Amino acid sequence: MQTLRTIPNNKPFIVIRENKKRTCTLKHVAISGDRSVIKTEAEKIFKNKGPTTEIQRIWNVTTKLVPETTGATGSISKYFRKYLSNIEGKHEIKELQKTAIIDIAHILWKVLM
Repeated sequence: MQTLRTIPNNKPFIVIRENKKRTCTLKHVAISGDRSVIKTEAEKIFKNKGPTTEIQRIWNVTTKLVPETTGATGSISKYFRKYLSNIEGKHEIKELQKTAIIDIAHILWKVLM
């Protein structure tokens, strides 16, 4: 994202901006090891406060960060449903878990073969 000053952890997000409501939702998607789902989710929230506040300041919108962290075998944190409910549209957790497992299997296939 382009900002006026240098911000650490300014990595790609999925940005959903609603001009009529003057809101902006930043989705940060990550797949981690199963044991570190909660840790990875907490790191994403902590590290991405800079870009979140910078967008809020530049665009003059209410901004929220939605960390979508899924474990390599489909495990999710206890807050995952809450974060997912902040995003409009139909989202099925089973489909997200299935996608994570298929992607990990694809990576392993490439590495091991």
